[in-house]
Amino acid sequence: MSRTAATFESDTRISDYITLGAIAQKFPAKSVEAALRATGNESQRQRDLPAHVVVYYVIALALFHQVSSREVLRCLLEGLRWLHGFDADPKVTGKSGISQARSRLGWEPLRQLYRDLAQPIATPQTKGAWFHKWRVVSIDGSTLDLPDDPANDAEFGRPSASRGESGFPQLRFVSLVESGTHVLFASNLGPFRTSERVLAEEVLPALQRGMLCLADRGFFGFDFWAKAHATGADLAWRVNSKLNLPREEELEDGSYLTHIFDIKDRWRTRSKGVPVRVVEYTLDRSRDPRLAEHPEGEPSYRIVTTILEPKAAPAKELAALYTERWEIEAAFDELKTHLRGRQMLLRSKTPDLVRQEFYGLLLAHYAIRGLMHEAAVGAEVDPDRLSFVHAVRVVKRTLPRFAALSPQTNA
Repeated sequence: MSRTAATFESDTRISDYITLGAIAQKFPAKSVEAALRATGNESQRQRDLPAHVVVYYVIALALFHQVSSREVLRCLLEGLRWLHGFDADPKVTGKSGISQARSRLGWEPLRQLYRDLAQPIATPQTKGAWFHKWRVVSIDGSTLDLPDDPANDAEFGRPSASRGESGFPQLRFVSLVESGTHVLFASNLGPFRTSERVLAEEVLPALQRGMLCLADRGFFGFDFWAKAHATGADLAWRVNSKLNLPREEELEDGSYLTHIFDIKDRWRTRSKGVPVRVVEYTLDRSRDPRLAEHPEGEPSYRIVTTILEPKAAPAKELAALYTERWEIEAAFDELKTHLRGRQMLLRSKTPDLVRQEFYGLLLAHYAIRGLMHEAAVGAEVDPDRLSFVHAVRVVKRTLPRFAALSPQTNA
């Protein structure tokens, strides 16, 4: 759904719920320390910037992309002084010291923390997160521009352009999003040249029974479909209109049953195929402003689903539900535009720090969306009605209170 003003039905505002200190509470010190231990990145001796502080610092960098790295650190440490009542100003290391601290930390602890804590957050009370008994999720991919550095170029590559190559290297990533909350609860990144389906292999295990996963036609393939369904989740994916799907059994809601087969199977029989249900429909672009914005799109859609019983998920309802797949585009927009900054590159000039920054970005987005969800449930409104942009602004205004960690803590 499109973003709207951040207002509730009552006089409550999102700023009553979100502070930067609350974001720190989303990633408790014990969880950060556990991620450091699991990846072997604990500080061996006390430093000006011990490992656990750097973890929080990388998340803060994602919130303040247009602020210098040294200024973000100064404000972060000022928050520590404000919380603990330090008499002296905390020492702010130079740019090279910050880079060395980030390099010592590496990217694995941020990935571990994300994997440990990121998960779907919708409750039965969350409006817009459910389709009958299923939690609605989507899978898709996108790209991020990187600094034009030889190391980044060699590691990630860059897309081609009309006159050679693009001006900047890019990474490609794939994520699973909880459609009703915009939480990206599983992600994987790689070089630009890596296909989305290959990257998606690593995020599939995050699917669970009770989920209904939506996907665009680029993800459909017999093997990938089978792996996704083996997680226990149900699927509703768009497929190419030219895919041969014979009408084996017509159903009362206009959908029909058929089988899909492994393309390598030369002797196709029903016993070797996988049963699926097909929903075909035509869009009326005049009735949906989101569709009117893309007049070049195809009017006819074909959805293949593992839900074989029409009464459990009628064809018209499935067709209407598929528009929820676009919620992942809104989540990517939040990540790439409203957190990172429009037309802004990531900061990092080495592949390892690029990966570190990427997971810091995911963690910052996860924390903000989690806090927005808490506010929405408390006010009994759909999380989509809240403005992510406003939430980020509120968090930034509370930077001096970003605490919940101490430089004296031994990670």
